[in-house]
Amino acid sequence: MRMIDLIAKKRDRDALTDAEIDWLITHYVAGDVPDYQMAAFVMAVYLNGMTRAEIVHLTLAMARSGDQLDLSAISDYWVDKHSSGGVGDKTSLIVLPLVAACDVPVAKMSGRGLGMTGGTIDKLEAIPGFRVDLSADEFKRQAKEQGIVLSGQSLALAPADGKIYALRDSIGAVASKPLIASSIMSKKIAAGANGIVLDVKVGGGAFMPTLEDGRELARLMVEIGADAGRDVIAVLSDMNQPLGVAVGHALEVKESIAMLSGEGAHDLREHCLAIAGHMLTLAGRGSRWTDAAEVRALLESKLADGSARAKLRQLVGAQGGDVTTIDDPSKLPASKLRADFTALRAGIVQQVNANAIAHAAFELGAGREKKGDRINLAVGLEVHVKVADRVEAGAPLFTLHFDDEGKRAACENWLNNAVTIGDASIEPLPLFYDVIRGSRATSPAPAPSASGRVDA
Repeated sequence: MRMIDLIAKKRDRDALTDAEIDWLITHYVAGDVPDYQMAAFVMAVYLNGMTRAEIVHLTLAMARSGDQLDLSAISDYWVDKHSSGGVGDKTSLIVLPLVAACDVPVAKMSGRGLGMTGGTIDKLEAIPGFRVDLSADEFKRQAKEQGIVLSGQSLALAPADGKIYALRDSIGAVASKPLIASSIMSKKIAAGANGIVLDVKVGGGAFMPTLEDGRELARLMVEIGADAGRDVIAVLSDMNQPLGVAVGHALEVKESIAMLSGEGAHDLREHCLAIAGHMLTLAGRGSRWTDAAEVRALLESKLADGSARAKLRQLVGAQGGDVTTIDDPSKLPASKLRADFTALRAGIVQQVNANAIAHAAFELGAGREKKGDRINLAVGLEVHVKVADRVEAGAPLFTLHFDDEGKRAACENWLNNAVTIGDASIEPLPLFYDVIRGSRATSPAPAPSASGRVDA
């Protein structure tokens, strides 16, 4: 085979065979295919798309390009979750202990964030001593002994994806849905999950800005999972405003601990109950956890009786973290300075711009511009309002947590346009827009909440 011929096929909108895709990935990872030719191929895919069969085989080929985690000796069925990311998205810190408290083992490898806010691993590093660099053997051993493990990607999962993603970023082809879907699913499949819950964020603070784009991506990933023999549920969730209150690493850990103690913002609670409910139902495989009301009652009981918080404490202790921070979150990193950003007028909140808030937190030091940049784990924002809330003049809209007075002005420049207040009544934003299931994924939709709806 010749790379130039594969490029020409995609240029002319022809489908590649399985053998051609295998050759492409194998030889690119080996260094036989130069970046400039792969860049040409990627752009052809960006412009012309791929068939479902091509996308599925590309996903599997990328999953096979590196290490593959096998947890079958520990359990015959593992459930994983993936979030496409968002502002204030700390759901893994809540959902995984909550699910594990129901005696469903969870083993997740997460990544760091690149951009306005950090990823799950960055948040965990706000806990003193917490190890995010477990080896593969340590990862497996903890999964077996503790029933919960959350680590950085110590294995070389889907290295082909890493190389292709870098090219996509450099040539303006990141937004290719076939390549986004194969990127996410190749890592989930390589990580050994049997059941996968995908939380696809849509809106101004998300990678998918429109519901149409989000639904297309979610459906594509569900189809890939089904064709690859996995059970997959994708939920489309709102990211036009931040999730919960906290935006910033230590702040989000504190909010997660409060949520696992039965406290916290209603939208975050409902979101986590829904995601955890789908994970339980996948784990039940049709023989249990089939009734949405019973699943919700079980999860609520684990929050109320302290079981979920105890599971987080167990996770932190197993990975070398200071468990006293779970008992007393005031021991987590804290900023030197705080200040409120207040409303100029009374009225009803019409918009809470998640993207502007992400930029504001970034200005304080809560994000990284490039890989390797240091993150200030103590800084961030507390967001005190949601769309449809009524506020009075002078009421705090945000609380800034910062170390450098010089960075406050840049942060507040973004906050000046982050909240729109008017006189018209408006409905609260929905928490979820849709639920899409694979052929074997039969989770009941979670019950609607007072602050949002679920459209199954």
